[in-house]
Amino acid sequence: MAQIIFEHVTKKFQKEAVLQDISFEVEKGEFVFIIGKSGAGKSTLLNLIRKQEEVTSGKITVEGRRVDTMKRNRIPAHRRRLGIISPEVGLLRDRSVYDNIYLAILATGNTNGRMHTMIMKLLGLVGLAGKYRAFPDELSGGEQARALVARALAVEPEILLADEPTANLDADSAWDLMQLLAELNYRGMTILVASHARELVTIMKRRCITLASGKIATDEKNSIYNQKAIDRARERKVLRELRRKR
Repeated sequence: MAQIIFEHVTKKFQKEAVLQDISFEVEKGEFVFIIGKSGAGKSTLLNLIRKQEEVTSGKITVEGRRVDTMKRNRIPAHRRRLGIISPEVGLLRDRSVYDNIYLAILATGNTNGRMHTMIMKLLGLVGLAGKYRAFPDELSGGEQARALVARALAVEPEILLADEPTANLDADSAWDLMQLLAELNYRGMTILVASHARELVTIMKRRCITLASGKIATDEKNSIYNQKAIDRARERKVLRELRRKR
């Protein structure tokens, strides 16, 4: 059974459909880019997986659990199984890198006498062991991004959801972060990255699900950033709107 399954999922905000009849599956250990222009529904798709948004219709299954019908009291446990990198959840500016990860572990309830060892191992994995006492404002943009990865890994997830993780990084830092995510994927972690970074997506040559006008325009393995598919989907949307007005 696939690790993530979307079956005819639609998400509307008021009366506007952000996602329309979306269906796809992600197998365990895949690395998938969700690409498309701003407003295409990339962030919404990830938010549906972590139950940050409610589906309007359709079915979502994550690791055998129905997310669309999940009861409220089970949502926190579901989210703790996911590593989440989101612009909405930045580092705490008044806490050190170490404490940011410490608090993330505390939130899971998985506290034990080996927390220090675990935190330092995570920081070593992302190349920040020497800066565990540093505060976010003392780190470069690339270092902050890697600290966010370390914090996301603190819950020991099997699935990592990254929403525009390279948005505010220079080219070198963005590439370093992508290589870190590729290493995590090599170790068996399933990774979904919402991105509009054309060059990185093209270089990585992973599976790409292209969203345009609320629908899946293409779903290709070993793919590149498919701008033509996005443009064609937008053109079809404009033509449909013109026909309706007539």
